[in-house]
Amino acid sequence: MAKTKVHFEYPMHCQSEILYEYLASAEGLAEWFAEEVVEKGDDFYFSWNGGEPEKATMIRYKPESFVRYRWEVDEGTKNFFEMTIVIDEITNDLSLNITDFADEGDEEEVQQYWDNLIENLQIKLGAA
Repeated sequence: MAKTKVHFEYPMHCQSEILYEYLASAEGLAEWFAEEVVEKGDDFYFSWNGGEPEKATMIRYKPESFVRYRWEVDEGTKNFFEMTIVIDEITNDLSLNITDFADEGDEEEVQQYWDNLIENLQIKLGAA
């Protein structure tokens, strides 16, 4: 079944360089996204609660701008999750935009998942 693309935006109060490290490195991702993250080239292995690692591949990135990953289970599809740093040209306010894919009817659950993750990230950054 095809998934629906969803977008979320979160205000962040930090520098883009610091935020990018939390999005694109195993060390940064392990601070807020998963319990353990192992990076092997473009492949990242995410573990939660001692379970089997789940593999995602970094398929696109631009330093201090965005990073896009595709879960192994989504290979062969157009599904991905992307975290984009956006700086408002007028106010200089920084926000983190999330693009993800959700099964039909699960959009609210996916939003709650990202809300919790980003809240953890904001606490780690002291940006809550």
